[in-house]
Amino acid sequence: MNKHALLNADMNYLAATLGHTDEVTICDAGLPIPAQVKRIDLALTHGVPSFIATVKVWLASSQIEGIVLAQEFANVSPECHQALLAEIEAEQQASGRIFSIQYISHEAFKQRTGHSRAVIRTGECTPYANVIFKTGVVF
Repeated sequence: MNKHALLNADMNYLAATLGHTDEVTICDAGLPIPAQVKRIDLALTHGVPSFIATVKVWLASSQIEGIVLAQEFANVSPECHQALLAEIEAEQQASGRIFSIQYISHEAFKQRTGHSRAVIRTGECTPYANVIFKTGVVF
């Protein structure tokens, strides 16, 4: 059994098989997921699991180097956006690395999810609570 917090078998496998610059999307319950992309569906009910809780576990279990967000996120859901930025800042402090953050339109974001290795769907119902993480390396 793993010693870290990530217990989901599909997410563990995904983290173990990612290569440098691969992308993973963590999304709210409403983001359309392209049929050709692996779906890891964690959604149980409204808000469970939350977007932020899922992001925290993913950041503790994988190395990232970049983040992609929808431009609309900060304006429409500022509290959730700020909570995400706080988690990103905490991970930067813990890892001693600075991550690039790119903002694109929500439509472009939805298109970009088609390039993700997987989309992890949460039960989050906050509009635009979606993030694409670009995988980094641990060395």
